[in-house]
Amino acid sequence: MASQERSSEEAEGAKERGLVYTWRAGSCSITPERLPGLCGKTVLQAALGTNHGLLLTEGGEVYSFGKLPWRSGPEEFCANSPILENTLLGQHVITVAAGSFHNGAVTEGGVVYMWGNNSSGQCAVANQPYVPEPQPISISDSETSPLLSVRILQLACGEEHTLALSLSREIWAWGSGCQLGLITTTFPVTKPQKVEHLAGRVVLQIACGAYHSLALVQCLPVQEMKPIPERCNHCSQLLITMTDKEDHVIISDSHCCPLGVALADKQPENHAFCSSLENLEGKSVTGSESEDCKKPLVEEHALVALESDRASLLSSNNGQEDSGISSPGNILCADKKEVKEYLISLSDHTLNESLEKSICTGSEQPSQGEQIGACIPGPPGTSASALNSLVASCASAVGVRVAATYEAGALSLKKVMNFYGTPSNEPSPQPGSGSTGPEALKDSREEQVKLESMQGKKSSSLVDIREEESEGGSRRLSLPGLLSQVSPRLLRKVGRAKMRTVALTPTYSGEADALLPSLRTEVWSWGRGKDGQLGHGDVLPRLQPLCVKSLDGKEVIHISAGGHHSLALTAKSQVYSWGSNIFGQLGHTNSPTTVPRLAKVCGNGVWSTAAGSDYSLFLADEEDFQPGLYYCGQETTTDSLSESNCSESPVLLLSCSKIGYISNVIAGGDNCLVLVDKNIMGYIASLHELASTERRFYFRLSEIKSQVLRPLLGLDNLGSANTIQLLQEMASRFSKLCYLIGQHGASLSSFLHGVKEARSLAILKHSSLFLDSYTEYCTSITNFLVMGGFMLLAKPAIDFLSKSQELLQKLSEYNEENLQLVDVLNALFFMPFGRLHDYARTLLKLATCFEVASPEYQKLQDSSSCYESLAVHLGRKRKEAEYTLSFWKTFPGKMTDSLRKPDRRLICESSNRGLSLQHAGRFSVNWFILFNDALVHAQFSTHHIFALSTLWVEALSEEAGNVNGLKITTPEEQFVLLSSTPQEKTKWLRAISQAVDQALKGTSDIILYGAGGNVPRQEPPISRSAKYVFYKDPRFKDAVYDGRWLSGKPHGRGILKWADGRMYSGTFRTGLEDGYGEYRVPNKALNKDDHYVGYWKEGKMCGHGVYSYATGEVYEGCFQDNMRHGHGLLRSGKLTSSSPSMFIGQWTMDKKSGYGVFDDITRGEKYMGMWQDDLCQGNGVVVTQFGLYYEGAFSTNKMMGTGILLSEDDTVYEGEFSDNWTLSGKGTLTLPNGDYIEGLFSGEWGSGIKITGTYFKPSLYESEKDKPKALRKLGILAVPPDEKWKAVFEECWNQLGCESPGQGDRWKAWDNIAVALTTNRRQHKDSPELLSRSHTQTLESLEFIPQHIGAFTLEKYENIKKYLIKACDTPLHPLGKLVETLVAVYRMTYVGVGANRRLLQEAVREIKSYLKRIFQLVRFLFPDLPEEGSTIPFQPTEVKGRRSFCSGKSDSRSESPEPGYVVTSFGLLLPVLLPRLYPPLFMLYALDNEREEDVYWECVLRLNKQTDMALLSFLGVQVKFWPATVSILGESRKVSSNTKDACFASAVECLQQISTTFTPADKLKVIQQTFEEISQNVLESLQEDFLWSMDDLFPVFLYVVLRARIRNLGSEVHLIEDLMDPYLQHGEQGIMFTTLKACYYQIQHEKLT
Repeated sequence: MASQERSSEEAEGAKERGLVYTWRAGSCSITPERLPGLCGKTVLQAALGTNHGLLLTEGGEVYSFGKLPWRSGPEEFCANSPILENTLLGQHVITVAAGSFHNGAVTEGGVVYMWGNNSSGQCAVANQPYVPEPQPISISDSETSPLLSVRILQLACGEEHTLALSLSREIWAWGSGCQLGLITTTFPVTKPQKVEHLAGRVVLQIACGAYHSLALVQCLPVQEMKPIPERCNHCSQLLITMTDKEDHVIISDSHCCPLGVALADKQPENHAFCSSLENLEGKSVTGSESEDCKKPLVEEHALVALESDRASLLSSNNGQEDSGISSPGNILCADKKEVKEYLISLSDHTLNESLEKSICTGSEQPSQGEQIGACIPGPPGTSASALNSLVASCASAVGVRVAATYEAGALSLKKVMNFYGTPSNEPSPQPGSGSTGPEALKDSREEQVKLESMQGKKSSSLVDIREEESEGGSRRLSLPGLLSQVSPRLLRKVGRAKMRTVALTPTYSGEADALLPSLRTEVWSWGRGKDGQLGHGDVLPRLQPLCVKSLDGKEVIHISAGGHHSLALTAKSQVYSWGSNIFGQLGHTNSPTTVPRLAKVCGNGVWSTAAGSDYSLFLADEEDFQPGLYYCGQETTTDSLSESNCSESPVLLLSCSKIGYISNVIAGGDNCLVLVDKNIMGYIASLHELASTERRFYFRLSEIKSQVLRPLLGLDNLGSANTIQLLQEMASRFSKLCYLIGQHGASLSSFLHGVKEARSLAILKHSSLFLDSYTEYCTSITNFLVMGGFMLLAKPAIDFLSKSQELLQKLSEYNEENLQLVDVLNALFFMPFGRLHDYARTLLKLATCFEVASPEYQKLQDSSSCYESLAVHLGRKRKEAEYTLSFWKTFPGKMTDSLRKPDRRLICESSNRGLSLQHAGRFSVNWFILFNDALVHAQFSTHHIFALSTLWVEALSEEAGNVNGLKITTPEEQFVLLSSTPQEKTKWLRAISQAVDQALKGTSDIILYGAGGNVPRQEPPISRSAKYVFYKDPRFKDAVYDGRWLSGKPHGRGILKWADGRMYSGTFRTGLEDGYGEYRVPNKALNKDDHYVGYWKEGKMCGHGVYSYATGEVYEGCFQDNMRHGHGLLRSGKLTSSSPSMFIGQWTMDKKSGYGVFDDITRGEKYMGMWQDDLCQGNGVVVTQFGLYYEGAFSTNKMMGTGILLSEDDTVYEGEFSDNWTLSGKGTLTLPNGDYIEGLFSGEWGSGIKITGTYFKPSLYESEKDKPKALRKLGILAVPPDEKWKAVFEECWNQLGCESPGQGDRWKAWDNIAVALTTNRRQHKDSPELLSRSHTQTLESLEFIPQHIGAFTLEKYENIKKYLIKACDTPLHPLGKLVETLVAVYRMTYVGVGANRRLLQEAVREIKSYLKRIFQLVRFLFPDLPEEGSTIPFQPTEVKGRRSFCSGKSDSRSESPEPGYVVTSFGLLLPVLLPRLYPPLFMLYALDNEREEDVYWECVLRLNKQTDMALLSFLGVQVKFWPATVSILGESRKVSSNTKDACFASAVECLQQISTTFTPADKLKVIQQTFEEISQNVLESLQEDFLWSMDDLFPVFLYVVLRARIRNLGSEVHLIEDLMDPYLQHGEQGIMFTTLKACYYQIQHEKLT
């Protein structure tokens, strides 16, 4: 707390702070004396006991003075000057407390020290009458494990007990007596225990009287209003009953639940709770030694007995008057006679009857909020309004007939309630004091208490329940008899109907409540209540905390407990007092004193109180802001003139005002003590002024809230719902501001009690809270003003307001005569803004108390200017609002309604003819009005609104006759405004530019034209985000666009929604869809959407995209001008639907045209050929799932013309066709055995064919080669491979920027590649699927173009190869996209039905065609790459010496060039392409070689049954090549006659890898390695160099091939043969391959001898 680094100014003043003055209590004429012996130490806090006191200084040291009998030494140790408590040195104490004869202190660490008298265990030490030195006590929470010690914030001490408030806001208690609030009967309690009844609630402060305790508790946050239950939760009886009498209906909710409540036999219902309490009290007292506690019970008995006789008329006659706050069970009536007189004065006789009944039966008096007029709607559940709404809804239910009666009923209700509220003989002195309270909280808290006690939350006391019952109980009202036509059930229903409510209790703002003291508080009390000091309206003791109901909503901020009385200070600077008033210590003379009443203190509002043993002290503001101290209580005067021994009302102690600014008052037994600050440099005075004015300001605000706002909200016919909503919004913001000011007032009061460091002022630390609240309130009040709210209010409110004219003038501080009501209201609601200037001024004053260089000065200075500028800004906003309002008054009516909006402000308008439209007609009227959100162009009867967010303005150049012209651009209009003068032009240009800029920024800080002349002109951005609805553009009419704009056109990302449900989301360019976007078109018939995702150009689908039709079809491919154009794939139907099919191929203008593959899944047919206009036309191939194969001509979807047809068994027909599978005309039919028929054929294949012709059986001697003639010719009538998939390649060339293959600029092509990569990457950033890390790395490496300078070397060739492999890895690269598409079409063609062995040659040709065409692309991108078949010269350094295969010598040069030296498309591109196409291709090979391979495999299996030696000898391998030893699992073994699978094992293993490779080059390498392994093996056993001859080698190799057991060896051999580089055939690898092939054929024809 003591901050050493004070600025010098403060340091000088520090000596003059916290001075201690004391005097003897009991007199008004006193002389305060300065306590000696503190040597200038600043005292922060003091506490007084009966005869002693404690002081806490700034350094955290504790001093004692007075009679200290517990100290060792003389019997009555008496210290006149303070003595330091050495035990506490170094502990840094933060707060001290003194009981009557004991003390407590809390250190910074939250540890409690106790010392002094301990006869009742109040020091928490067992069996020790005195504790001489401060002793730490342990407080630990037994509910936690391990035991945690509880940190304490605050202490309070009574006569025999001590309470502590923990950091978690729970109360711990020890000592003796019922005032502990613990559930125990064994005293003393020396181990601190938690007061369980308040566990879970936030306790803000505690106070101890001699034998009672008080706690200030934060209210629970308001729960949502629950519907009132119809039946009791416990006994299921109806909660609201209705009795139908002849002339009236009694509605009552006096349900008493019999369960769980011990009722006494003879007690009347209303007092049942007394008896139940006696039982409890009795139990609790019997075990206690305290005689004292028994007395009140006896007295209470007598009281109850007396009262039960009288209970017939009034439940209790503790005749209460004054402020109308009463406890349950007490009616505010003087006596029977007065009631009667009052009734007679009412004219209507029937009303008398009903009133009498109500008064007799009713026993609850509504809280003050309801007195103001029962007609104000409040949240349902507060007694008055609930009944009221019930009455109202009854009436509406019955109908018009009862209207009159209803009014009468309501009147009687209102009167009855007012009658309860204020007694007839004395007006309430404090109108509306209770009205600000959160009424709705009552219910939720009652619920809470009920629940807690129902669950018996560790409590045995049922007090609370009965208390609740009698309070909420028996609310009865009679209504005139007509209502009896309504059924009780209906009444119950409508009774719960909500009426229009406005929460004037501010919305729960968590932030402010966390930073500033809460005003939503309740006071709870417990302990002995003999003098009514508990405030529950009786004199019973309470074992457990109970809420003082009548202080609900009174915003209590501080409580004090004296000997036998209690004080509560509210945020409105009023003091409620209750308890013993023998010496007038309550400050008022009203009886009974068992409930809180207002003390009558003069002065300007109390901000601190202290309660002594039999007196009270009040610290109040005086006129000059210097606090005045008031005293009330016992007078011991020697003056004979004064007869009375107690002061009537609090008296000002003048002598105290002379000693300085009092910051704290402390009352004890005999002594009073004050802490005083000297006003150095005006610092203290300024603080007091700030606090005092803030508290008064709050008082005014709450008066306005309760006296003006609330009645206004209650009025009927307030105009349109819109106005009401604005009024409600204003009211709730006003409440919020009001609440904040109340909190601030409270926080300033506690600030003055403390160290008073400027930097911890709330308006500095939490300035944003204040600035925001004021700004919010300003927004809502100016909106209300603009809509003419005050004028509308003035009409309905005229009666109410004219009655309270004086009040209004007083509140608004308006002194002029004959004022307009509107102006008064205006002044009243704008009044709070003046406070901002006060803040600024006071902060500036405080700043002058510091050195200019100090941080405090800086902070105060900054905050001051902050508040000042806000005040100016809000003033400007008010001016704008008034300017706008005056404009609306003059504006023609019809347009006003449509244009007037709460947050719309006028900036300027052209009524002075300053602006005209270019090319306007002679008689047209053009009026331009600029608002803060729109430019309005008004004509005679029409007007057009241009939103500012989509408005662009530019000044036209002077030439071309456009003098003083402004060009206005909006999305669908463009017009020129001509201004009369250049000044007018600049004015409008600037006004519009600034308005547009502000509209885009979204802030409302628009500078009014002329207000801030020096504001730099703001050019609004040309590109911006905004929302717009098109109104005339033919294509976009009624569509809503939300996104980026550029100069009046959508440009950038945006979303466009049409009225018919279409939607486009994506990029735009100059007003049209362009780029990547998503588009949906609803299909009404199918109730689904068409959905397109892809690229657009100039408003049309163009480029690659996916279109999913509502019918279930999906097209994926290229578009142009909204049509399918280019390469695309169309899937129709799911596999389960009627006709699933798939087409992939070329499209032209939405039609299939060019080469394409159509897979008819239902019929099991696949067509591969040419199309035109969606029909098969030209050459094509059809294969079916039954093995039929047709190739030939098609016309209009039919086989027509020449064709070849093959069936599964190799029957071939060549000739003419006329329809699908229908032969017609000349032809030749060849049978599988070679016989053939020539002639004329007609009929459908498979269902009998008519033949007219000749049958030939070729002679056996004719040459064999003619036999499979037809099979050889396959593919001639199919589409040539280079004609296939032209569109795919064209697309790729186009992407590279070439019109036709090979024509174009290479660098442009590279640019296009770079652009494609980056844009695609950017797109993927926005898409949900993130790219994998490897993919990102690939993309990054592709950004470097391989450069080639100088001769083309092998290294460069390798680089190109690497680049291609990477490029083909990502579909974002044009080559990658090409490869991906080719793979897709290839698989589509040769998978499924297309896996037909007849298609093998076609498939191989297609791959070769791909290679040729891709190689052309690569050559285009890398022109240095030599053409197909040319050789790259190599540097000899690159060749390592390697052993030649057939000569044993080392040779620097092999006989054939190495693969890779000759540039071929095979070598370069197969590694990229083949692995992707391998599965379908290999499948075709396997199908084609099926028969051969079966023969081969059978042979392999047979021969493999033999042992190694047998097989070697069978194959004729020379014995010298037989391995003598083999290594099995790493150990060498001799080859014996039964060894199997061991010889040449490494070579066998090597050869098996041929199945794991893809390209022919890799497969050839495997074969070469196998040969090398064999040589290696033989060399090891021969131990000498030798050269293989083919005769020796072949059998060994045959052995290896057999042992390798490769299933599809035939397919592998044919694949290599078809796709190997042609130049390899005669090299070393070529010979090895031929050997393998020979082995394959050899094995097939092997005859086992």
